[in-house]
Amino acid sequence: MDFESSAAAQDACAKMWEFMREEVFPAEPVHARYLAEHGPHAYPPVMEELKAGAKRRGLWNLFLPSESGLSNVEYAAVAEVSGWSPVIAPEAVNCQAPDSGNMETLHLFATEEQRARWLEPLLAGEIRSAFAMTEPEVASSDATNITTSITRDGDDYVINGHKWFISGALDERCAVFIVMGKTDPEAATHRQQSMVLVPRDTPGVTIRRDLPLFGFHDQHGHAEMTFEDVRVPAANILASEGDGFAIAQARLGPGRIHHAMRAIGMAERALALMTARAKQRVAFGGPLAEQGVVQELIAQSRIDIDLARMLVYKTAWLIDRHGAKGARTEISAIKVAAPAAAVAVIDRAIEVFGAAGVSSDTPLSYLYAWARVLRIVDGPDAVHRRTIAKQELRRTPPYSG
Repeated sequence: MDFESSAAAQDACAKMWEFMREEVFPAEPVHARYLAEHGPHAYPPVMEELKAGAKRRGLWNLFLPSESGLSNVEYAAVAEVSGWSPVIAPEAVNCQAPDSGNMETLHLFATEEQRARWLEPLLAGEIRSAFAMTEPEVASSDATNITTSITRDGDDYVINGHKWFISGALDERCAVFIVMGKTDPEAATHRQQSMVLVPRDTPGVTIRRDLPLFGFHDQHGHAEMTFEDVRVPAANILASEGDGFAIAQARLGPGRIHHAMRAIGMAERALALMTARAKQRVAFGGPLAEQGVVQELIAQSRIDIDLARMLVYKTAWLIDRHGAKGARTEISAIKVAAPAAAVAVIDRAIEVFGAAGVSSDTPLSYLYAWARVLRIVDGPDAVHRRTIAKQELRRTPPYSG
């Protein structure tokens, strides 16, 4: 198990860091100012400038091995760099969720016609998309609970359901939803669900409201929405009826690596801010960096980040060799470990900054909010701990006396 960076990974990371320093970090205040002036879901023009810059540098669709030639281990390092600016950097290189997961899904399961209509414009960054699975009335951490109905009616499917926290749906560029619902409630538990492609402008699709996260309104939004007698052609189904649960698992495996590495990038930025503040801020006769308690916060943060990073690299390495099924336990482990490490490190940075840390004068409050949310999205910590425990209980240890 060798995690030494390949030449391709080193080159991609070097280009990404150059892009971050020269274009992304300077664009952060421009992006924030535009949203403050034009509304939280407006599309800042600076994003098109960033996308053009990313394409010139060869930093485009790096998450998809068939497009970039990078393995999961190689891309993991680049994803970490993008996590230093989680609001805009992933989108600037067309590696932002939920689009990345949707593109992976379409790449694996779409027909040629579906690819031409949806995957190609997504890969080009011309449109955006959303993944509509979570529902307010049921515990959607157990996907078998989904109640949205997808009923066959001649050459069409008719969809009825209530979804919420549908990321990306408030962006006017969101052109299509991948909707998960039940086509056969009487089938075996994991064969009841299917996924269908629903164009945004289909009659019966209604955005009810935006759902902020800890008071932050994401530019792309997190929508509560309803599907009322929404009719789409039967050709819009992904794979076949009953394949929805299997598609969801295939979609979420690599995506959890992306989330985990971006979380580590967020933690690294928080640590960089923490150490800079500790050196500059004076209290009790000297810099905070001379205080033992502050040194402990810094040291533990470095340990937490590096431990989480190594676990993610191991998971990426396993997926490269054995697929998501061969790394099931590790995928759940990083989904717990990386956001938890990020939350802890960002919280320590806030402590060192004091009141400034909870204000909007630093990125820390937003980083904390998003890192904490990552402990819920793609399955809450408790569900992943359950998966890990079940796998552990099946093992036969070499000695248990």
